[in-house]
Amino acid sequence: MLGKLHKQKPGPEGDLYNECTPWKYKSCCMGNTTNGIHKNQTWYKFDWNHCGNLSQKCKKHFVQDLCIYECSPNLGPWLVQVSRSWRSERFVSVPLCQSECTAWWNDCKDDMTCVDNWSAKGNFNFSTGKNKCPDHKPCKKFSQVYSSHVDFCQKIWDGSWRVVADSEPCFHITFNPENYPNNANPNDKVARQRALELVKLSTSNVNQCAQYEPLLSLVACLVLLAISFSD
Repeated sequence: MLGKLHKQKPGPEGDLYNECTPWKYKSCCMGNTTNGIHKNQTWYKFDWNHCGNLSQKCKKHFVQDLCIYECSPNLGPWLVQVSRSWRSERFVSVPLCQSECTAWWNDCKDDMTCVDNWSAKGNFNFSTGKNKCPDHKPCKKFSQVYSSHVDFCQKIWDGSWRVVADSEPCFHITFNPENYPNNANPNDKVARQRALELVKLSTSNVNQCAQYEPLLSLVACLVLLAISFSD
């Protein structure tokens, strides 16, 4: 991912901090980044505690979520281009295991917020240098803002996550690499499968393009393919 704090290439980082340690064997972040995630009050001028302090059990999930954003090497198949001061890419519709979403929701549903989409432009007031609730948006419990755990997980970061059954290929926000062969990241397999699906789709579309437009070059077909993916 092309972001302000991301490494150009993933690799081992032995000093990742606390909730970010699952990525120590192959990480897109550095140790000082993970230390800041846990200790800074705001991150990219965003404060989770805009309606009072989050409970520690709820905050833990948001820290884990931020760790995967900064550290995961597996988000490539779901990246799209954006124009923000701190990043030029974001991930969209990454399949999240339902059990992970349920645990996140259960630990946060009694905490407070004032808007449902924390990522969409214009939802918060940043005039003071960090996010504040708009005057017309009172603080409410998460359970009053979101209709369900699925609504919460899929909406809070503007569609970054897509909740799926645990029986389907899905991401774990946190894991213990020592529980997997060769200290593997369980999200590797999910990303690899999606990447193969995209390659097959690309090949199929290019072949169809060449079939119906034989005078077009492969480059031209790929241009048409890129346009189709942008829709």
